[in-house]
Amino acid sequence: MAAVDVDMPMEIEPQIIRNEDIEREAEGFKEKGNTFYIKKDYSEAFNYYTKAIDSCPKNASYYGNRAATLMMLCRFREALEDSQQAVRLDDCFMKGHLREGKCHLSLGNAMAASRCFQKVLQLEPSNSQAQQEHKNAAAVLEFERMAEFGFDKRDFRKVVYCMDRALGLASACHRFKILKAECLALLGRYPEAQSVASDILRMDSTNGDALYVRGLCLYYEDCIDKAVQFFVQALRMAPDHEKARLACRNAKALKAKKEEGNQAFKDNNFEAAYKLYSEALMIDPNNIKTNAKLYCNRGTVGAKLKKPDQAIEDCTSAIKLDSTYIKAYLRRAQCYMDIEQYEEAVRDYEKVYQTEKTKEHKHLLKTAQLELKKSKRKDYYKVLGVGKNATEDEIKKAYRKRALMHHPDRHSAATSEVQKEEEKKFKEVGEAFTVLSDPKKKTRYDCGHDLEDDSNNMGDFDANNIFRTFFGGPTGRFSFESNQNQAPGNLFFQFG
Repeated sequence: MAAVDVDMPMEIEPQIIRNEDIEREAEGFKEKGNTFYIKKDYSEAFNYYTKAIDSCPKNASYYGNRAATLMMLCRFREALEDSQQAVRLDDCFMKGHLREGKCHLSLGNAMAASRCFQKVLQLEPSNSQAQQEHKNAAAVLEFERMAEFGFDKRDFRKVVYCMDRALGLASACHRFKILKAECLALLGRYPEAQSVASDILRMDSTNGDALYVRGLCLYYEDCIDKAVQFFVQALRMAPDHEKARLACRNAKALKAKKEEGNQAFKDNNFEAAYKLYSEALMIDPNNIKTNAKLYCNRGTVGAKLKKPDQAIEDCTSAIKLDSTYIKAYLRRAQCYMDIEQYEEAVRDYEKVYQTEKTKEHKHLLKTAQLELKKSKRKDYYKVLGVGKNATEDEIKKAYRKRALMHHPDRHSAATSEVQKEEEKKFKEVGEAFTVLSDPKKKTRYDCGHDLEDDSNNMGDFDANNIFRTFFGGPTGRFSFESNQNQAPGNLFFQFG
């Protein structure tokens, strides 16, 4: 026993010396870490604080200092772990609680952050930093509440606004970034949404939410095959991701239905194509770009079915969804041309030509402008009641019928107003025949030239002379009499 009593001091004293040396060395590492921290060389500061912790793993301040360094490096999850270890070692370590709260807040855990700041205020009620951070945590909670309400109401701009404000206080919160990105995608701001999602994926390639948003952007840009790949990958990372599952199902259904419609159109089965495009439009109202194409496709089908008004309505719906959709403008313009609404056609072709100044678009615009100009003149074809491709014989027959119908002698017993109107129509019939029966004049008329500007002024002709010449005889004696043997209203003419 005596030997033991003698040996004991000899064993304890070197141990005490070694502990003091270790603590002194750890303090040296800490001081070097502080020096690098002041110089903002946070990587070196981190290395020295780590050496201090390795030497003395029970010192709360070392964890606190390393947490501060990690926060400056934006490594908030690691900083949170160090802060939590610091307060586990020393529950009264105020800076530890404060840093833990700031890490929670940066990561978007506002409730946990509030508890940490309340702990600091218990230790030091007048701590102004804790008071301000506690207000910040409350603000983040309010922005979250407002964003949730806005999303339910489909007020995606409000959600983006709230998330921007929240991220100003919780810069490392992936959840807030994802919600903002999703709403940007729903607003059609795809490049911004993709940028946010890509930033997250660079840090965490397995983030199911970010993969979902990348897929959503591709889906809304009508890149459905690529979108499905991202949705499948998101479900691989997060099998319970309901939004990714729904989007994947919609994408596949939309692609299949659209392709069925396209095939029916190619097969000239226009009724079936119209039905299939209509069904595709019901799948996802949020897919603006694809739905714009579906409306335009259905408009094309409507034109094939000789339903121009329906086709115009569908093209208008497509343009409302995508104001840059050139194909929809072209299709609608052609429909307007078909129903002779030339002003509307010119307006659409002007829009197209302003966007894409091609020779083809210039030609279409000029054609519409010419038809508009022609539509403002007398339509001699309508006056005679013939088509624009009428033959010479058809034009003569039409003139014979209309001239006899509107000849003043036929309406001699009518009121003065009726006589004036019929005389006007009689002159128009003669004018129309003069132009359409003359190949040169007809060609110039069809090309849109103003014939009244020609040397042969159209106002100089005499409708009665044309009538007499057409029906033969130098004097052209004729009369209209009631035929008692025919039904009332029938008239006949006699030549002398």
